[in-house]
Parts: sequence; structure tokens; C-alpha cells
Amino acid sequence: MDIRNLQRDNIKNLSPYSTARDEFKGEASIFLDANENSFGSPLPADYNRYPDPLQLDLKDAISKIKGVPIENMFLGNGSDEAIDLLIRAFCNPGKDNIIILPPTYGMYEVSANINDIEVKKVNLLPNYQLDLERIAESIDSNTKIIFICSPNNPTGNSLIRSDIETILANFKGLVVIDEAYINFSRQKSFIQELTEYANLVVLQTFSKAWGLAAIRLGMAFSSTPVIDILNKVKPPYNINQPTQDLALAALENIQQVNEWIRITVIERERLSNALARIEVVKKVYPSDSNFLLVEINDAQNLYYKLLEQGIVVRDRSKVTLCDNCLRITIGTTEENNELLKAISILTEQTV
Repeated sequence: MDIRNLQRDNIKNLSPYSTARDEFKGEASIFLDANENSFGSPLPADYNRYPDPLQLDLKDAISKIKGVPIENMFLGNGSDEAIDLLIRAFCNPGKDNIIILPPTYGMYEVSANINDIEVKKVNLLPNYQLDLERIAESIDSNTKIIFICSPNNPTGNSLIRSDIETILANFKGLVVIDEAYINFSRQKSFIQELTEYANLVVLQTFSKAWGLAAIRLGMAFSSTPVIDILNKVKPPYNINQPTQDLALAALENIQQVNEWIRITVIERERLSNALARIEVVKKVYPSDSNFLLVEINDAQNLYYKLLEQGIVVRDRSKVTLCDNCLRITIGTTEENNELLKAISILTEQTV
């Protein structure tokens, strides 16, 4: 498969914006090329210079952890930027389509709608696994991308690996596997398969296990042609310098992150078991993520009662295949105890 044939014709002929730092190579001590403030910035650290447009130092540090070469890595302003750029670079407005698999992450559809791209929806099966037959039936000559979220949001489960591999082997467009929650999963990441599938794109993020949601940093891993196209269409300085600095510092604390992951998985099991014993809870779905999908009698009512107690969860009752379900993030031990206490009291009052 030649990925370059999948991209839009106007993107093939696009001349990307060339920054001053792209044009300059070598060492220098005086920079008078980019119309920056040469005096510095009114902060303890100087942020008066534009950041590295390709974030090479940060990518090198990530590469050492992920085992993925820099040329197979794209960094975005959150994974949402990568999602949007993939749709913009590979889908022709008003002509092409993508396939999403509800219930799933909402930004795939939002980004497609913004870019005037048709969205084909193939619901997951009742067990929240892929409906391979219907996916195959939905693909046409204008289907450019299939978005697969695994572990899935909002259901929390990992999708069967062999099913995903079937799509990768047979679909002639891009297969984007969103692994935002992979750190909490028993499944291995698909980044190990990058050399096997030219059409594979794996999304990961610093927002979940790494605890860096506020700095907005996402990762996309893929074959070199896909990464080259993303770098061609991205804004010139899409990752700011403070984000790059903070991410580099965080990567030095991987032991702390691994400990948080370990505690989260333990708390996930404890919270799941405790919720299952509450009378109004009909089902706690198995989870490979840092949240639980919980089916509850009159979920919306409990949602608002928890809000009154200052506890915010996510009401997913109106989402496909999630009737009367709340999505509950795994908090600290203390937060989980407060949640359980509040639900027990509120449900007793209801009874």
C-alpha cells in the first residue's frame, strides 16, 4: 500500500510553511531572523524564542521509552489535533467518509463534521466488540479512515486483537487505533505492529496515566509516509515550549507514573467489587481503563444527586448501548471511599 495515494490531491501539492528555524542549520549566538523579542520574556524562564517545530529533544526522550524511532512519531496539541489533521489530510470534504464504532470517543465525529466528512456509524455488538461483518459492508471506495478506540471510551473494555488485525489486513485506508487508556490495560500496544502495517496509526496521550491533561500533548505513531504528511499540514509551532519542557521533566519520573498506574488498577478492582454490591447497581462492566461503566437504576437521578454532594461523574445514559449508565473515573482511595459512601446514602434515601 502506498500511503501517499490516500492523501488528498491538494495536500500532495501543498508547499508547507517554512519557519525561520527550518531554514537555518548550525550554531549561532545572535538570532535576528524571526522578529522575536530579543530582550527575553517577563517570566523566570525565557520563552521569547519560538520552540523547535519538530520537538526533536522531546521525541528522542519518548523514543527511548516507547521504542519507536523519531521518524515514526508525531506530537500534537492533544490527540485531538492528530485526529483533526488525519481527517483533513486524507479525506476530501463532501466526498469521502470515515467509519466510527459507537459507543466511542466523540471527537472523531466532531472533527469529521467540522471538515464536512461523512460519518458512517457501525455500532459495537452488545458485548462491546467489533461487528466485523457490518464494518465490511459499510466500507466503500470513499472510506478513508476507520477509528477504533481500544480500550474503548466509554465502555472501558479492550477490543479483541485478532478482530482489529483483520481490519488492518483487509482495509485499504488508514486504521487509527486510539490507545488513550493503554497504560491501564492488560493488552499490549499496537505500536509494536507499526512495521507490519503501513496503514496503521496509533494514538496515545499524556493526559491520562501521565497526569498531564493540562499541558495538552498527544502522540501519533505510524509509518514514515503518514508522519511526513502530518508534519506537512500541521501548524509550524504546534507544541509550545512550556509543554515541551514540562513533558521532558515528566519523562524523568516514570517510576512515579508506574506506581500511580499500579494503584489505579488496584482501586479499579476494589471500586468495581464494591459498586456491584450496591442494590441499585445492575452491572459493572469489565474495564481495561482508568474508569468504570456502571449500569444503574435511574442513572440520571443518581447523577444529579451526586452533583448536589459535589461529586462529578459522567452520565452516559443517552449514548448508544449505554442506557442508564454512568462512567466513573477511578479516583484516589479517599475519593473512591467518598463516592461509595455517597451512593450508599443516596440510594438508601431513595428506597
